[in-house]
Amino acid sequence: MKWTVVRAATVIVALSGVVAGFIVNVDRATRQGQDVGLVLANYFSLFTVVSAILTIGVLSAAVVWTLRHREARVEAFAVALGLALVTGPVLLLGIVFNVLLRGAPTAEALADSAGIHFLDMWATEILHVVLPLLLLLDLFVAPRRRALPWSTLGAIAAYPIVWLGYTMVRGGVTPTPDGSAPTWYPYPFLDPNRPAGWPGVLTYVVVMLAVLIAIGAGVIAIGRRRARGSVAPSP
Repeated sequence: MKWTVVRAATVIVALSGVVAGFIVNVDRATRQGQDVGLVLANYFSLFTVVSAILTIGVLSAAVVWTLRHREARVEAFAVALGLALVTGPVLLLGIVFNVLLRGAPTAEALADSAGIHFLDMWATEILHVVLPLLLLLDLFVAPRRRALPWSTLGAIAAYPIVWLGYTMVRGGVTPTPDGSAPTWYPYPFLDPNRPAGWPGVLTYVVVMLAVLIAIGAGVIAIGRRRARGSVAPSP
């Protein structure tokens, strides 16, 4: 029951990060005379935001399931699977952001008011640092852990691969909100128009996919180790 409170708090924290980022994007788009609809479509296409929303849904479902099954010895397979599917990608985005994308404030950020600047910082740190750490803690501490089969690794990789396909197709036909370029990619290393071109994009994709698989294998291994002796892996 105590860990259910932690998961519910994580849902609230993650939601606050998504809402803060939403407010920041609407404010900037309005001030700069950009198409708010396009800006928000871009915002909700970010891997960070999509992953956060999926995490909110999975953790909310886990909380509801736990409250309805207080006497269950282990979590349901669907709950364990959902947690694994979001934990791998969220840990990946935490690593990618803090290694590749964290840097000096952008010109947009420097033009923000104090309130918007705070919300921007809040969204950034919540979604790229706090949420990954909370899911990592959940992996190691949450009770009633169920062992997952190794075949789950394919499912963990599936969502990021689908997101990548969507992003590359959409990026090629979506202009930047300020009209400065005919294409828009959410992260610099995914932009084939940069000097490194498609070879650079493919290199980053292969490396990150390898990291994701390694993280996913770790998530499954830890879950199986913690569940050892309590329940056999699901078929």
